[in-house]
Amino acid sequence: MKKMIYMAGITLVGLWGCKTMQNKPSANKAEFPAFSTEGHRGGRGLMPENTIIAMKHAIDLGITTLEMDTHISKDGKVVVTHDDYLSPAFMLTPDGKEIPKSDAKKYPVYQMDYSQLKTFDLGTKAHAGFPQQKKIKTYIPLLSELIDEVQLYSKGKKQMFYNIETKCSAKGDGIVNPAPEQFVKLLMEVIEAKGISPYVVIQSFDKRTLQILHKKFPQIRTSFLIDNKKSLQENLDDLGFKPFILSPAYKMVNADLVKQCHEKQIRVIPWTVNTKEEIAAIKALKVDGIISDYPDLLLN
Repeated sequence: MKKMIYMAGITLVGLWGCKTMQNKPSANKAEFPAFSTEGHRGGRGLMPENTIIAMKHAIDLGITTLEMDTHISKDGKVVVTHDDYLSPAFMLTPDGKEIPKSDAKKYPVYQMDYSQLKTFDLGTKAHAGFPQQKKIKTYIPLLSELIDEVQLYSKGKKQMFYNIETKCSAKGDGIVNPAPEQFVKLLMEVIEAKGISPYVVIQSFDKRTLQILHKKFPQIRTSFLIDNKKSLQENLDDLGFKPFILSPAYKMVNADLVKQCHEKQIRVIPWTVNTKEEIAAIKALKVDGIISDYPDLLLN
């Protein structure tokens, strides 16, 4: 009798374990927002771009998806920043001095160790293009650190999605970015280590990184960034597969493009839509989300 009870217990444990595995969300089962509200670079119209404080502010606003850019440092770290070079427009040197325009290409991210990158001042200098942006001294974060901070900050709230761009190109290989295979490898190591794969979209203008992801990490959602005069089919033929999202410059978007994408089960999330009037017009086209420097406008 005791043996029968013991065996029954093992069977129940085994069944419970199977059920737990079955209920565990997979990378292609996490429900993507019906309408993805995305703060461009964390919402750079309001906060210093691509920073942890910008992402936290976007979470406070109530957006669904954190949009950001990634580069690789000289020592192989995945860092959250947009430009190939530290920009004179909004960066200061470690001692708080301006970066002269003549030095616009003096500080390539890919040629600097992260320990050096982190010492530069991001957020103190007024950004001429975004007068509403708060002035807060901060720094270029590691992607791993940003994810840790976001996950902790949003604990108890709905899980955030991450829209992460790979900043690379064929002409930049070995100069301002590694080869696409290495970029994807380093990026996916961070994403998988942090356990956020079900909530990640990787976007790029560089079709090579998306093609590598499609082949080696088919569970990861991809978004093809475009700004050209090609037809939808020409862009899809160029990419070589159907992405989860097509992300065009917003002036490319019209009702026909959205219709064609939806017929192919491709979502349309344009960038960068920055006025109430433009946002209303784009929403009327039945897009599936919007990327904006002013995420607060997406929620009104």
